[in-house]
Amino acid sequence: MAYQVHKECILGKQGGCADMSGKDRNKKKMTGARIFIESLLKEGVDVIFGFPGGAVLNIYDELMGSPLRHVLVRHEQGAVHMADGYARASGRIGVALVTSGPGATNTVTGIATAYMDSIPIVVFSGQVPTSLVGNDAFQEADIVGITRPCTKHNFLVKDVKDLAKTIKQAFYIASTGRCGPVLVDIPKDITQAETEFVYPDKVEMKGYKPVMKGHPGQIKKAVERLLQSSRPIVYIGGGVISQNASEELVTLAETLELPVASTLMGLGGFPGDHPQFLGMLGMHGTYTANMTINSSDLILAIGARFDDRVIGKVDEFAPQASIIHIDIDPTSISKSIPAEVPIVGGAKEILRDLNHMLKENSESKHFRKKLKDWWETIREWQKAKPLSYTPSKTSIKPQFLVEKIYELTKGKNSIIVTGVGQHQMWVAQYYKFHSPRTFLTSGGLGTMGYGFPSGIGAKVAFPQRDVIVVDGDGSMQMNIQELATAVQDKVGVKVAIVNNGFLGMVRQWQQLFYKKRYSYTKLSVQPDFVRLAEAYGAHGFRAEKPEDVVPVLKKCLSTEGPVLMDFVVEPEENVYPIIPAGAAINKMILV
Repeated sequence: MAYQVHKECILGKQGGCADMSGKDRNKKKMTGARIFIESLLKEGVDVIFGFPGGAVLNIYDELMGSPLRHVLVRHEQGAVHMADGYARASGRIGVALVTSGPGATNTVTGIATAYMDSIPIVVFSGQVPTSLVGNDAFQEADIVGITRPCTKHNFLVKDVKDLAKTIKQAFYIASTGRCGPVLVDIPKDITQAETEFVYPDKVEMKGYKPVMKGHPGQIKKAVERLLQSSRPIVYIGGGVISQNASEELVTLAETLELPVASTLMGLGGFPGDHPQFLGMLGMHGTYTANMTINSSDLILAIGARFDDRVIGKVDEFAPQASIIHIDIDPTSISKSIPAEVPIVGGAKEILRDLNHMLKENSESKHFRKKLKDWWETIREWQKAKPLSYTPSKTSIKPQFLVEKIYELTKGKNSIIVTGVGQHQMWVAQYYKFHSPRTFLTSGGLGTMGYGFPSGIGAKVAFPQRDVIVVDGDGSMQMNIQELATAVQDKVGVKVAIVNNGFLGMVRQWQQLFYKKRYSYTKLSVQPDFVRLAEAYGAHGFRAEKPEDVVPVLKKCLSTEGPVLMDFVVEPEENVYPIIPAGAAINKMILV
């Protein structure tokens, strides 16, 4: 059966054609490898990021001529980060395919990155034949055991008859409730074996029933607490974005004129240029956001987990505030900070119900007047301590670079991706994200090397949009080999390297807290990034002076294909504000 004919059959009507429905007793048998391909097509998958090897050769043989696009990576970690970036940008499930043993173990950092940030990906790993599992066979690794702590769930397929059902379950688990990565380990003999292909229409899993609707009584309590407050703040996290709740959030904030602050993962969930937005909070958050949350009498937390980088010293965090905590994951509520009004469920559904109750509550019409003094205090903090840096006429300041990227992209339709380090924080501070899924970064795990492959995944998802990766010279070199992937697949991602010759964030900590003892943080040997880009077949540009920044950015944005820009910046510029480890959120170092 040709793929073209079979795909038409699948897409022709809901549930597929006769030999897919489960009613035709003369169904043709398929190999596990073919079932793998057909299952992904049923899930609407259009692209796989992967790297072949012996244990998955049957699947790769079936991939030739199939409707699925395959992006050949140069390292399996890159494959998972690409699937992750694809998922964050598009809201769809990202898919990676790797072989057994080292191929599988190379995915662990990418899987852990997705797990910490609740990103829906499915990673398929090949495995040695079932008869050899546990015998220390060539290229065998217990990837199910290894990834158990960093996956939402994982599977080892032991019978070809279970393959289609397992794939259906994997996609369902990854994309429902609190999203996350799922791994499916497939032994080679399973891909060779044959069975009839029946793809389930739905999934019923005992013990797994995510709650989406919030408890009406708890939502009513939240409304009452909100309207009783006089110094409220809305604190949002990545759950607002993953649950597609931005519109409902804006409605709530504007109805009651509430100040809004965001975690790193929540940036874009509320318009960055909105007058009620206070910026990012936490260790490198704005003075205004940190002072506001610490002085509040009520915190409405939505899709955020009170991470240590946000709350600082636990027993001094927001001492006067009552807390309403909305989260789809019940284990995240009261995990770090006790919540007076916990509400379990999806942010979109809960905010919709909350807005409806507020609309019917007569007190909400007069609530905004109560906040006049509160807003005056907030505006005083904004005027007194705005984000700022000292401009230079001789060297490029990283903050200046980020501002110019924002001006040229207008902050509207572009997708900005970062690695991890100082450059990540400067982007979070100085780039105004207007809409969700336009800022991709590793928040929870803080994975250096995440930015570039994630940007490739985002560009694959949206080939017509500008995707700009702002990366550090240290972080970029973690997965720089994926330049070959971008060139081979004609993925026109643009990279701006903030080149300060250091592992910048670690150096900053050494400067501030270790008496400037720069122990092994100086990158004394660096490649010529422009020539390196050209060696891979990409375009390379360099800027060393402030006046070079805009021309180089414009040239980059007008150039087809992958581009690497080397911005040589002030080597010892620091990120401010910064809260020392273990200090309270209002104890910021500002300069």
